[in-house]
Amino acid sequence: MLNESIILKHRVRPNEQFVFDWPMNVATKVIIPFERSDLEIGGRSFFVGQRGWMALVQDLVGEDRRIQNDLTVFQALDELPALDPFLLREHLSRRGFNIAKLYFSISSADLDRMQMFVASQIMTVIEMAFPKGVETRTEKLAALLLSTQIDERLEPLRMVLRLDEDAYREGMFSWKGFLYYQWAMADIDPRLAAMLKDLPNLQGSGRRDGQMAGYVREAKTRIIKAVRERRREVSEALEVYHSAYRDLTQNGKPMAFRDFLLKAPDLFMVLGDKVGAISHLASFWKYRFSNSPERVAPMEEVLEILQDFEAALAHQTVHE
Repeated sequence: MLNESIILKHRVRPNEQFVFDWPMNVATKVIIPFERSDLEIGGRSFFVGQRGWMALVQDLVGEDRRIQNDLTVFQALDELPALDPFLLREHLSRRGFNIAKLYFSISSADLDRMQMFVASQIMTVIEMAFPKGVETRTEKLAALLLSTQIDERLEPLRMVLRLDEDAYREGMFSWKGFLYYQWAMADIDPRLAAMLKDLPNLQGSGRRDGQMAGYVREAKTRIIKAVRERRREVSEALEVYHSAYRDLTQNGKPMAFRDFLLKAPDLFMVLGDKVGAISHLASFWKYRFSNSPERVAPMEEVLEILQDFEAALAHQTVHE
């Protein structure tokens, strides 16, 4: 049954907050369709982390000892701010789940480009942490650092940074997360710019009144302002990393980078939430209007789009 489920990151609506013990912005939602061949029939659903969710899953699938592994996979998925394929692949691997590549919607070429981008940043650190003439080649050490496992050959780097194994592992993953989002923003920014340019031209057709027209006009202004604010916050979050990286590679201050790695897991979640919000807007806009020369939709749909955009931009991730 769970093999036929649909798993997604869902922006929690106000009327859904009551199922959680604390306020949530984005939750991992699992939908089990009644009939896979006709999704319009609907299905059953639950949020990972809602009160009693484990018992709910057990009731859905019946008695099966293997369910614990599925529950652990759900929890691993819930630990990420978004289901970006590169981060998802890395995260599940470090949690010990060997998932087939076909489940990740990332091409080999994109994966190679991402790995090369991350490696270019990591190799500078490797060259600083290891003396010249080290037996293992720099490229090989970078590949080890890109992997999800702690290797004894990287022990000098961990010791230089004065991190225990857990902090080292979490910090390194979050560092790669920062690099991934920096890489991803190069793809998001052009789509975001197109959306900001087009949004003022969005018009609703059909029945309307003065109140609707007023909301549409004011909401578009608020959304444009909020998108620019979120993009600025993304830049500021990435600058935290760049500043620490400069201190390490240019100013000879490894402890500044150590402090970044310790803070990186929490910063990564916040960064992922902000990138996820603006990426959602840019992706939906391209999907909805890419084949339409005019930015016109039924008034009811325009209201839904604007309300969704405002909700995505208004909240921040809340962590326990």
